Amino acid sequence: MNQQHQNERARIREAMDRLLAGQPTVSNGSLTVVALAAEAGVHRMALLKRHVDLKNEFYERVRAETKQIPENEKRLRETVAKLKKTISNQKAEIADLRQRVTRLTLASAVLTQTRDPASDTPPPDNVVPLRSPTT
Repeated sequence: MNQQHQNERARIREAMDRLLAGQPTVSNGSLTVVALAAEAGVHRMALLKRHVDLKNEFYERVRAETKQIPENEKRLRETVAKLKKTISNQKAEIADLRQRVTRLTLASAVLTQTRDPASDTPPPDNVVPLRSPTT
């Protein structure tokens, strides 16, 4: 590691300590990677690409020291809950549509079945016979 890389890591660790202590100097004080990068004076992509271990350490410390769930994890959990609800609703709708298709198929079969003229039983009262197509 070169000196610039080590200085960057030291600034990130100091910024981590300030944010977790609730004493931000540059950022808005939120416990996010964006605030950490701003507080440390580094580009946030540096945290996401070069210093992934420090980003993970920051989130672990947020959980351990503040007993809070990081904002991005909260948003992800909310999204997952919404998606699970959507999937549940769609499964119920699909089951309902399958039942309707079955019922409509049976009704169509009953209505299109030709009546045997040799049969003496009249059609039920609730069935209206369709005219045979003329050819």
